[in-house]
Amino acid sequence: MLYGSECWAVNCVHEQKMGVAEMRMLRWMCGHTDKIRNESIRDNTEVAPIAEKMREACLRWFGHVQRRSLEAPVRRCESLVTRHVKRGRGRPIKTWNETARKDMMHLGISEI
Repeated sequence: MLYGSECWAVNCVHEQKMGVAEMRMLRWMCGHTDKIRNESIRDNTEVAPIAEKMREACLRWFGHVQRRSLEAPVRRCESLVTRHVKRGRGRPIKTWNETARKDMMHLGISEI
């Protein structure tokens, strides 16, 4: 379920949908179809919320990327600018760097 999620630019909608899918899977694994609170299912299974795991994976990958040299292909993709691409109305699309920095702020980590 989390394969490749360290590279996603996750927003609130994605986190919510992943959380719902995770709870459905936990309920199915436990065999609970009746009304039981999510907290009690999570306590019984002792599974961390998927949003935390996604945040961990993103920050782990961010650390790998930051340790690479500036000439590495993965670092050159950070500064890639698409000048001739017309974008629609509204807020610009969230980037992976924005997501990583938001996750760092959430955990109280400062960039080195």
